[in-house]
Amino acid sequence: MQKGAASAPPRDCPRCPRLVELRLSLRTEHPDWFNAPVPSFGSADARLAIVGLAPGLNGANRTGRPFTGDYAGDLLYATLLRLGLAEGAYRARPDDGLRLSRCLITNAVRCLPPANKPTPTEITACRRFLTAQFDELPRLRVLLALGRIAHDSVIRSFGGKLRDYPFAHGAEHALPGGLHLFDSYHCSRYNTNTGRLTEAMFVDVMTAARDRALA
Repeated sequence: MQKGAASAPPRDCPRCPRLVELRLSLRTEHPDWFNAPVPSFGSADARLAIVGLAPGLNGANRTGRPFTGDYAGDLLYATLLRLGLAEGAYRARPDDGLRLSRCLITNAVRCLPPANKPTPTEITACRRFLTAQFDELPRLRVLLALGRIAHDSVIRSFGGKLRDYPFAHGAEHALPGGLHLFDSYHCSRYNTNTGRLTEAMFVDVMTAARDRALA
């Protein structure tokens, strides 16, 4: 999709020194990887926006497309295809021709954080891009947060207080402007391997978010 400048950090975004240091180190170690803030992926007429945590080392940071190239993407894109929110075939690379339909995927933090753990300062610094992304989706009706960090950043992007919107898998929250937020545990390999999140649980919450978005 065509991205607005406000929602897309520059390739050499300087806002988070720790993330910049990691990015430059990986550019030396893996010069053929993307190694930059990962842009959103999806449809400009999206009714559903899915918000993840941050790019994974061997996933989006390597490929340049959210959730592409790691286990979380295998589950997420298979579910989107199953629910009619994507077209084509997911082959874990950005040139596979996969297209999203009425859906967009982004992250609360656009750069790879060490150990996949962004600091509160980094999350806050990147929130301007998340808020701008929402503003660029005129048909947006529903957000799906994958994990607590994504949930908290979405709530704060709308000026809400976290105590008024407790995170819980499968929870639905009414947001200002008539929008709705659904919560899910993150579709990471750790969560699925430990049984915290099953494929059926994930499909159920994704289905509820889709149905609300397209109603």
